[in-house]
Amino acid sequence: MFPAVSLLTTLLLALSIAASPVEIRDSPITLPTARRLNTSGGTINLLQHDQSRATALKTITIGRDTLDRRTGSIPVTNNAVDYIASVGIGNPATTYNLIVDNGCSVTWVGATTYVKTSTSVDTGNTIAVPSGSVPFSGTEYTDTVTLGSGLTIIQQPIGVASTSTGLTGVDGVLCIGPLDLTEGTLTDEPDTTIPTVTDNLYSQGIISQIVVSISFEPTSSESDTNGELTFGGTDAAKYTGAIAYAPLTTTYPSSYYWGINESIAYGTTTILSETAGIIDTATTLILIATNAYSLYQSATGATLDDTTGLLRIDSTQYSALENLNFNIGSSTYVLTPNGQIWPRTLNTYIGGSTSYIYLIVNSIGTPSGEGLDFINGYTFIERFYTVLDTTNSQVGFATTAYTNATTN
Repeated sequence: MFPAVSLLTTLLLALSIAASPVEIRDSPITLPTARRLNTSGGTINLLQHDQSRATALKTITIGRDTLDRRTGSIPVTNNAVDYIASVGIGNPATTYNLIVDNGCSVTWVGATTYVKTSTSVDTGNTIAVPSGSVPFSGTEYTDTVTLGSGLTIIQQPIGVASTSTGLTGVDGVLCIGPLDLTEGTLTDEPDTTIPTVTDNLYSQGIISQIVVSISFEPTSSESDTNGELTFGGTDAAKYTGAIAYAPLTTTYPSSYYWGINESIAYGTTTILSETAGIIDTATTLILIATNAYSLYQSATGATLDDTTGLLRIDSTQYSALENLNFNIGSSTYVLTPNGQIWPRTLNTYIGGSTSYIYLIVNSIGTPSGEGLDFINGYTFIERFYTVLDTTNSQVGFATTAYTNATTN
């Protein structure tokens, strides 16, 4: 069993914040996160996890309708690598380790771990998320939710799962996805939405914009408190230069998530023309359409590793590796050669060899034209500060001190 992750619970409070229509700098509400390798079942299969998640994300239940672009949806069966946050629920609060997931919107915990207190109210509603990233079903409660060491949200709707698929070693999921994803989750009221944690932070006057900013930092450690969520604005200490924003995509099904349009070039060669995809904290790899993946493999000279399912290169190929350029809006975000490889000190955790170099770019499993043709997973977010801005319907990115890191 993987050892319990110790998380900081410092909450930075400020007397005031300077608001603008586009950006609030130095938001007072931050929540540390930690990366965790789930090795409770032995070595982990990153590709199986991420491709299963990609397939599941293409099946969306909204209200009374199941919007399914593909059949044979595969549920997530192994949460291989996660960023988790320490969240308090109840009064007095019980601390739960929750996966940070912007591909879902109903925060939930397991029934066997949920501790009821005086603030726990059973609404009598049955709640179910049958499709998407982490399927679960159970009962809706409202309860006090504490972020950090004192910030509290009252009467926050949460799910208490009686059944769930694909979680081990954690207590549930902290969901920071769009509000529309909650529609259809109450079985008796399928056309009703449920306020998310971020929505209630806003409606209760704790933040002045519905914004969540994400700082993940690359690390070669098995577990590390190397991340931060900032609610209501940004943390200027976590990025360099200016944040550039791009509008949310209108292309289905990416439009139901934190979806954007982008194109990708390996060096000067375009391997993926502009198309829609998503930014996803609960995906590890960078997944691209099969046609783009074939071009990337050919350009890098990589060999498919049968054990891990990842592409691998030798040291000579690594020396010749070119930048991978993500063109989003009017900006280009450069993933360096080091940013394209899995941390070599962690090769054995994915069943790999210590002498190999594995690439973190892989196939999403379908060709371009599916409406969700790429997933920029947390290995992308580790190199670029990411702002999820509901208020202005946009996603922002900025470079960080780790954009050009050589830690891998």
